[in-house]
Amino acid sequence: MSIRVLGKGRRERTLPLWKPAAAALRAWLAIRGQVATPEVFVNARGEPLSRWGFAYLLRQHAATAARKQPGLAKKRVSPHVLRHTCAMVVLQATGDIRKVSLWLGHATLTTTEVYTRGDPTEKLDAMEAIVPPHLRRGVFQPTDKLIELLRRTS
Repeated sequence: MSIRVLGKGRRERTLPLWKPAAAALRAWLAIRGQVATPEVFVNARGEPLSRWGFAYLLRQHAATAARKQPGLAKKRVSPHVLRHTCAMVVLQATGDIRKVSLWLGHATLTTTEVYTRGDPTEKLDAMEAIVPPHLRRGVFQPTDKLIELLRRTS
């Protein structure tokens, strides 16, 4: 199952849905009832839910969640943060920046490269590639000379 998404600049793309998401969407459509618009999510007036309407609902739900989990009150929760989080999950799962670009609907890979700057595992891999072999991560094995020196000084 997939959905058609209309993005910025009226750019259209089709996104696949995981089975749990597809099941949740079917359940929502079953209880939502009939509306006069093809959009899946509508506001209280039955009109398509706008970006601002979604941001408002997200703030309301984040505030409700923060009452039960106070740590959330200190977190920034916004549609952009959700989008960024999703992109990071896709990047970590696939390791392919092109897939992230397709998922987000970016016109060029240059736009998507910002996500590689935010991924700490990408940074560690880059550092690992330029660090001399004797300084790379791993299990530290002290030399016999070091062990002897430590024994003498204690």
